[in-house]
Amino acid sequence: MAAEVRTRYAPSPTGYMHIGNLRTALYEYLIARKYNGKFILRIEDTDQQRYVEGAEEAVFKTLKMAGIRHDEGPDIGGPYGPYVQSQRRHIYIEYARKLVESGNAYYCFCAPERLAELKREQEAKELPIKYDRRCLSLSKSEIEKKLADNVPYVIRQKMPDTGTTCFEDVVYGTITVDNSILEDQILIKSDGLPTYNFANVVDDHLMKITHVVRGSEYLSSTPKYNLLYKAFGWEIPTYIHVPPVMKNATEKLSKRKGDPSFEDLVEEGYLVEAIVNFVALLGWSPGGDREIYSLKELEQIFDIKGINKAPAIFDMNKLKWMNGEYIRKMPPKEFHQMAKPYYRGVISRDIDLEKLSGLLQVRTEVLSEIPAKIDFIENLPEYDISLYEHKKMKTTPEGSLASLREMLPVLEGVSDWNEEVLKDVLLQLARKLGVKNGQILWPLRTAITGKEVTPGGAIEMAYILGKDETLRRVKIGIEKLSSSL
Repeated sequence: MAAEVRTRYAPSPTGYMHIGNLRTALYEYLIARKYNGKFILRIEDTDQQRYVEGAEEAVFKTLKMAGIRHDEGPDIGGPYGPYVQSQRRHIYIEYARKLVESGNAYYCFCAPERLAELKREQEAKELPIKYDRRCLSLSKSEIEKKLADNVPYVIRQKMPDTGTTCFEDVVYGTITVDNSILEDQILIKSDGLPTYNFANVVDDHLMKITHVVRGSEYLSSTPKYNLLYKAFGWEIPTYIHVPPVMKNATEKLSKRKGDPSFEDLVEEGYLVEAIVNFVALLGWSPGGDREIYSLKELEQIFDIKGINKAPAIFDMNKLKWMNGEYIRKMPPKEFHQMAKPYYRGVISRDIDLEKLSGLLQVRTEVLSEIPAKIDFIENLPEYDISLYEHKKMKTTPEGSLASLREMLPVLEGVSDWNEEVLKDVLLQLARKLGVKNGQILWPLRTAITGKEVTPGGAIEMAYILGKDETLRRVKIGIEKLSSSL
């Protein structure tokens, strides 16, 4: 690639950043980094009616959290600013007028009422919905008079009537469209702001964008872009259309239907690094079986040839697995710091939290699981005595009652309450009674946690709870079993 690679992420500030947006930004970023190019952030806010307060800040926040650093943008400037489209209004008007002068665009003064009536007539006759070019026949003097009289207008692109328009896409190959189906799209709206399609082309050219990544839903719009490039005599960028991200085989991800955004996932306890890794693999494959990659590694290995045509399925189970892999690889102290907020409001006892974190780290896939895993620490939950029955451990409620009665005085006699001592006395008790270790440890774990699954085994849970609380709960277990049998 001779010219410097320049990519851009150009979101509209119309709401949260969904997963598809994040993937587009990530791919643009990775392409730029792979070829030592520049990644540009541009805010496309020309649709003022859909503008959402705070959405622009959300874009900056998400990109920063994800580690996607832009080289030019609204906040840091650059040689091709401004990087907010509403601040570039004068630029679009200038280029639209150039198209009018060259015969590739024209003024349209049709009122909204006439256009609505035209649409109704075409629908009634089952004709394609297209502007009928009424204003294309206006003379120069008629146009000048209407402009002088401040008659509202838009500027439309004049599309070719015959032939085809072709373009090359890295993912989908050669795409050919019959020009007869292309409508004379609006370039400049009546409020003086450009349409999305026109602003995109002008800005991408002026900002020297070489690679454009966007969703496959824009494939049908691309011929319109190319006709604009040709009308100006500009070089066409490399197009990379990516498949949609789907909830399942038939439904797209939708915030309205409860599917999570990037921020939702972070709030649910997914690690940013895991989310970014997962999103990178939505529709792209590096080849081979490996799936865990840091952002730095992705910057080095990303290749647009690995992008697939098939829709990508957002598999929450896979994300959960991947998040668990990231959690287990974290330094223990880092995990402890991330886990501590989930202890607040759940644990008020003075216990060894670092020990608890060590137990949780190997058994946690999503941080938000933590409160449900440790709620027994504060208060012993209600549980059924059937929990004492475990086929693998060969325990029954009757046998568990006997085991608890035997271990109570043994535990009461422990002066140095630590895991090593607890293990010694409990396994020694099992040998003395001639029973399997599990026939001592399972009843103990059930009595002190009231749960089938816990962050650690009986000895670890007893150490975490401390001597007094462990003894109190063992007595409750004995009473519960005694009154039920």
